[in-house]
Amino acid sequence: MPRQKTAGPGDGKTAIQVIERMVALLDALAEHSEPVSLKELSLRTTLHPSTAHRILNDLVISRLVDRAEPGAYQLGIRLLELGNLVKARLNVRDAALGPMRELHRATGQPVNLSIRQADEIVYIERAVSERSGMQVVRAVGGRAPLHLTSVGKLFLAADDARAVRSYATRTGLAGHTKNSITELTRLERELALVRARGYARDNEELELGVRCIGSGIRDDSGRLVAGLSISAPADFVQDDWIDLLCKTTDRISNALGHDGEP
Repeated sequence: MPRQKTAGPGDGKTAIQVIERMVALLDALAEHSEPVSLKELSLRTTLHPSTAHRILNDLVISRLVDRAEPGAYQLGIRLLELGNLVKARLNVRDAALGPMRELHRATGQPVNLSIRQADEIVYIERAVSERSGMQVVRAVGGRAPLHLTSVGKLFLAADDARAVRSYATRTGLAGHTKNSITELTRLERELALVRARGYARDNEELELGVRCIGSGIRDDSGRLVAGLSISAPADFVQDDWIDLLCKTTDRISNALGHDGEP
């Protein structure tokens, strides 16, 4: 039976050095969309060609690197698999909860996290307290038509003109209050404003006496995946909240991997 090797005093440092070299090679490969030669990788990382070759072979075995052709390498499919696992863990509710609570403390008003399901908005989280002085009609799990809510308008604004017309035909743009937008031409004008501003408003269109301001949350691909809205009594909404809201949604989007580009 072979004797088990015991770690020497320098083994930890050696292991860290190997990891640093592996990361350096992966970073060098990430800078190129095409396969990179061993010579180029050696120059980029200042590693001796034999050292780079040995580490690359280990990375190929683990599928972190692919050997595209003799002497040339590219990032491996295993990195995509690992990336997708990380992405799946990045839950929008988890990323949003802390920033939502901070926004609620700053405004004193209910802050809602919503996602789109078909032709409706679904409220999936809320930051609220008694001091807001406003009763929230729709609890977590509640639904509302897209065209009557600030976050819903954000999702419609992300659609093309044909999809918006299709939505209007399916739903009939039914209204809930005297302020509800129930005509396609009005909705199209409203959505143009949303695109220009980068945020959306609900002017007592879902509930009389309640106004909302909404801003979108995007994932690492730039896709609109959710939205935050501040709800307040109609005569208490403050435009100063818009900047706070947009900075909060930017922060959440960044946590989901979004780089700030639409």
